[in-house]
Amino acid sequence: MSLVGIVRDFGLKLVAITCAATLWLGVAGDPEAEQGLRVPLLFENLPSSLEVLGDPPETVEVRLSGPPTILRSLDANDIEVFIDLASERPGARLFDMTVGRVRTPLGVEVVRVVPSTISVTLEVSGESRVVPIVPVITGEPSSGFVIGRVEVDPAMVTVVGPLSRLRELPNVTTESLDVTQMSSPLESIVTVGVVDPRLRLMAPLQARVRVEFIRSHGEKILTDVPVLAVNMGVGFSISMMPLSVAVTVKGLSGQIVGFDEDSVEASVDLSGLGVGRYNLPVNVKANRPSQVVAIEPRVIEVVLN
Repeated sequence: MSLVGIVRDFGLKLVAITCAATLWLGVAGDPEAEQGLRVPLLFENLPSSLEVLGDPPETVEVRLSGPPTILRSLDANDIEVFIDLASERPGARLFDMTVGRVRTPLGVEVVRVVPSTISVTLEVSGESRVVPIVPVITGEPSSGFVIGRVEVDPAMVTVVGPLSRLRELPNVTTESLDVTQMSSPLESIVTVGVVDPRLRLMAPLQARVRVEFIRSHGEKILTDVPVLAVNMGVGFSISMMPLSVAVTVKGLSGQIVGFDEDSVEASVDLSGLGVGRYNLPVNVKANRPSQVVAIEPRVIEVVLN
């Protein structure tokens, strides 16, 4: 290279060399510092025939050392903490979290990993199992209605995972359906899922759920319904104990609200009875659509003189 080529733009070249040297000296001259980061724990090369059980931590703390200028720029995405399961067998395993299980950027050293030991249980993947789909329904229907028939299509789904978890799985669920203030049939497409994170559907699935509503029934207790004597012979006098009974009626919620003691008739039948003391059953007839479900007391004492 000629002297002219060296001299040309000499000022710019000198500035570039100076900046590079300053940067190198700044990094090389930084005192070592330490910093801790919480980093996700990765399981690598898990054989397809095994599942990870137990309760291993999702993250670990890694103490790092290096130049402060580098450490300050790090976040959890720059560090990888891993356990290689390629050669592992089923059963309980303990892994020492050595520095060799951590990948770091150039110039950063690993001081330690906390916890220093991690327990993992490996289990052979179980056979698939077919379980029912149970939709999650929230909210209350319109007044006077309750949830009636619920249909799910498909009704069953195949789940795979560790055998011990499969044995305990009664069903899978769906996204929730809100039926607040509804009375007409509701039909919706919802996603099916498994709550247990160790289990999974054999294939992603959506189900069609249909919810129907029926009119609800309510009960009401009429506490003081007078008892009448019917078919009593001429010339008799009567005394009864008690003189009234409590009657429980059941009917559609909208109809039962207005029921009172005048809505039913309670009576004892004296046909063919002469002077004497009797324990007679109380008969109740409703004057409005309903069903009598209880009478208290069911039998009263009647004295004919």
